[in-house]
Amino acid sequence: MNGVPGRDDSWHRLHPLSPVVRSGRGVLAVLAAVGISSSSAVDGGSRWFDLVLPAAVGIAAVVGWLVTRWRLDGVTLRIESGLIRRDSRQLPIARIQAVDLVRPFLARALGLAELRVRLAGSSDADGRLAYLTEQAALELRARLLAAHHGMDPATPEPAEQIAVVVPTGRLIGSVMLSASGSAGGLVLAGIVLAFVSPAGLAAVAGTLLWWVISCVSLVWRRVSEQYGFTVAQSPDGIRIRRGLLGTVAETIPVPRVQAVRMIEPLLWRRVGWCRLEMDVAGSPGRDSADGGARMRKVLLPVGGRPQARFLLATVIGDAALELTRPPGRARWKAPLSYHFLAAGHDDTLAVSVTGRVRKVTTWVPLEKAQSVRYVQGPLQRRLRLASVHLDAAGHVRAEFRERPQDQAGLLVGELAALSREARRHQDAPAGYHPTRAAEPVTVPRQAASVASPVNAAQSEA
Repeated sequence: MNGVPGRDDSWHRLHPLSPVVRSGRGVLAVLAAVGISSSSAVDGGSRWFDLVLPAAVGIAAVVGWLVTRWRLDGVTLRIESGLIRRDSRQLPIARIQAVDLVRPFLARALGLAELRVRLAGSSDADGRLAYLTEQAALELRARLLAAHHGMDPATPEPAEQIAVVVPTGRLIGSVMLSASGSAGGLVLAGIVLAFVSPAGLAAVAGTLLWWVISCVSLVWRRVSEQYGFTVAQSPDGIRIRRGLLGTVAETIPVPRVQAVRMIEPLLWRRVGWCRLEMDVAGSPGRDSADGGARMRKVLLPVGGRPQARFLLATVIGDAALELTRPPGRARWKAPLSYHFLAAGHDDTLAVSVTGRVRKVTTWVPLEKAQSVRYVQGPLQRRLRLASVHLDAAGHVRAEFRERPQDQAGLLVGELAALSREARRHQDAPAGYHPTRAAEPVTVPRQAASVASPVNAAQSEA
């Protein structure tokens, strides 16, 4: 049986076509290697080995399917797998944070989907059911979420509200204006110049071909991964759907967002585009449709500033803060980026702006802060300057760069005290986590008088 169980205490197997999907990529790679080897002069023994290897991959996938089973007993989802080394996982429904659906290309073609269950405090998908029929996966997901929130499984799942849909044309344009797109343009220019000089073409043909393949591959990967990127609001968090050949449908609970960054490359700023990324506590390391390892961070791959403000208000709340600049003597320490440095904080949030070519604005809720650091280098000591780093989970932090050293010392104690107070008052509601009201974010007028060189940029951030 591969559908949703009618009785909670019965065991169920995955779909019979699961071995085809799980071993499909490996078998194709082996067959490609066999084709290459068979085109050359090889002995019969080697050809026999090339034929046995794909069969071994397929048999291993079938055995894996035979020894895998699962059941839902009302309070626990139990998954057992393994032939020699048995693995029995019991996932308490009360600790479920999100249930995601992943559909690689071959699985979509066969009408299958993988279910990934994530628990609170985990760093990876704790339970995987690969694969079920799409309908069975959707129904099981609904049952798990209903049981987690104490609802009747027959109750329809609360409707979601579409917040942002990234147009395909804008996505392609953003990739072309990125570093990979620029590299591709330089490669094409090199090809044109090489054709002008036939002797030069012969000398650099191999190198140019390699660069062309690399750039096209990178552009294709970024477009295919973020194709149809849709962000929706739901009672249990932010729902993101994306993918061209393989699709990913994931839910990110708002309380797990540790920090948000807005990235504005130089070429994007000309057209008013930006990118939003977020650090998520316990973010899965494998969320792509093809199973590749990658942190789940993108909230908006490319969009206008109004869309970014809307999503920022959804996950962070009111982010309107007064930002201040370093003193004038900081120009000796950061002559190129001085005019782009700004930072500020209130009782619940810290914000920093850094970068000249690649401008990055970082928001860190104080209740998510992991540490506060006082940093001072040799040149900073001579200039009586110091930097303060407010670290969140992962590698993101709000940086108060090039501050007067006395002010930086006081800021360390102030941020540490505010972080402790914010954590003390942090709510931990059970059940559905309603997303915060998404109101447009504006910077107060008084901020303009403090940081005039970045007025326009900050008013948009």
